[in-house]
Amino acid sequence: MIKYRGYIFTVSPKEPGTEILIAELGEAGFESFVENEEGVSAYIQEVDWNDAILEDIQILNSDEFQISFVEEVIEQVNWNSEWEKNFNPIQVDDLVSIRAPFHENPNLQYDIVIEPKMSFGTGHHETTHMMVQQLMEMDLTGKKTLDMGCGTGILAIFAEMKGANPIDAIDIDNWCYENSIENVERNNCKNISVFEGDAALLKNKHYDVIIANINRNILLNDMAHYMNCLNAGGTILFSGFYQEDIPYIDAEVTKYGLKLDKTIERNNWVSLKYNR
Repeated sequence: MIKYRGYIFTVSPKEPGTEILIAELGEAGFESFVENEEGVSAYIQEVDWNDAILEDIQILNSDEFQISFVEEVIEQVNWNSEWEKNFNPIQVDDLVSIRAPFHENPNLQYDIVIEPKMSFGTGHHETTHMMVQQLMEMDLTGKKTLDMGCGTGILAIFAEMKGANPIDAIDIDNWCYENSIENVERNNCKNISVFEGDAALLKNKHYDVIIANINRNILLNDMAHYMNCLNAGGTILFSGFYQEDIPYIDAEVTKYGLKLDKTIERNNWVSLKYNR
């Protein structure tokens, strides 16, 4: 059974402290977040943890925020239970709903039903919201598409609803892999193949559209893999980082001759669209 190390953070002021803390913890390897009235609980697999894991979390040393925490070692978390207590349905531009089976259907044009095994903080919802907005404006009909770091499979599912075919959804985390399969089936998708692994799976693959909603460090580390499998005339969408991270992403992407087409910002989170 997978063991997790959990940190329960009390943050003051809660906003934007919690958002900044989640972003920095995500870059350090924390994979799951549950927000509450006082701050956030953050979880990292025991095998990925070390006793210096918090040393590079800059906000913990900031004079602008008061942050305290308690630490615990826990067995595998029931993310469904935690998520149900904290997650609200998402609506994007009155066109797309992202909800759980127990939420009422708002009868929008697109309805995505998920029941994740992992819980993500507000940052996840911000980036998902922006990526859905990017995809909404694109003609995906018949486009071979990759959802890298698919998480719950939301973006792959929406891509199929928009006509993409075929679609590969990849995540390194076993729970995400299994959960994406469940959500693909729950939404009656027929054109999505889900794989467990990292960017090494992209060898000899080629795509018209790449979706990568992952933290900055992983994006930069794996950029060559993405560029090598993006077809001529293709589009790549990035999110999972803050506005101040744009220069790092842009400098790396433009090395490969891609042009920035559209930037969306939401509460300092950003999504970038590049065309080849």
